Amino acid sequence: MSLAPTMSAELNVPVDPSTPACPEPGHKGMDYRDWVRRSYLELVTSNHHSVQALSWRKLYLSRAKLKASSRTSALLSGFAMVAMVEVQLETQYQYPPPLLIAFSACTTVLVAVHLFALLISTCILPNVEAVSNIHNLNSISESPHERMHPYIELAWGFSTVLGILLFLAEVVLLCWIKFLPVDARRQPGPAPGSGGHTGWQAALVSTIIMVPVGLIFVVFTIHFYRSLVRHKTERHNREIEELHKLKVQLDGHERSLQVV
Repeated sequence: MSLAPTMSAELNVPVDPSTPACPEPGHKGMDYRDWVRRSYLELVTSNHHSVQALSWRKLYLSRAKLKASSRTSALLSGFAMVAMVEVQLETQYQYPPPLLIAFSACTTVLVAVHLFALLISTCILPNVEAVSNIHNLNSISESPHERMHPYIELAWGFSTVLGILLFLAEVVLLCWIKFLPVDARRQPGPAPGSGGHTGWQAALVSTIIMVPVGLIFVVFTIHFYRSLVRHKTERHNREIEELHKLKVQLDGHERSLQVV
């Protein structure tokens, strides 16, 4: 924090990590100002180590995100390719043109999104792994996770949010293509919605089930990210409040000395 060097310079006391713990105010040979000063120095020292620990936590979090996005992208893109290759279209059945266009576009975009996330993970993950395996606290500056943070978040978002939504849409379209020709008339202009059209009913049921699933997925994603941001904000606010309390105590003691 930028507040630490300024206040330590004003106090004219060097920041020494080996500063021993000091007694409470009222101890023999120590006044209130000395006690506040020592408390501040202990907090600065602890913050120095906590900032370094925070950097390592960010490194491990970035590595975990890259690993998860690479596994998810490889899995879902493979399923999408297999679904597109293995689907068997009925040559004697006239599919609605918008259905085939939507299936082709969804599959292409799904594979492209996941392959892009996989490309980012494959390029950045080896460099992060190389630094995380070094047992040296100062090697954190060699990791590119801070500089590449926007790309890591982009790969994470493409793989988990956009990629999964596209995969849900892929399942719905695949159900329509697979079940629509069942029990349909083998001639142009099928009559969907008729009472005896079992395939149309099966595809409609899959769509009805998948719509609330997609809504639940979106709501959970928004709630999860809001909770995570709230947790980080509260933790930073607590650290700022601790420094502010010490600053107020020092300022109040300085005013009392001036009045005396």
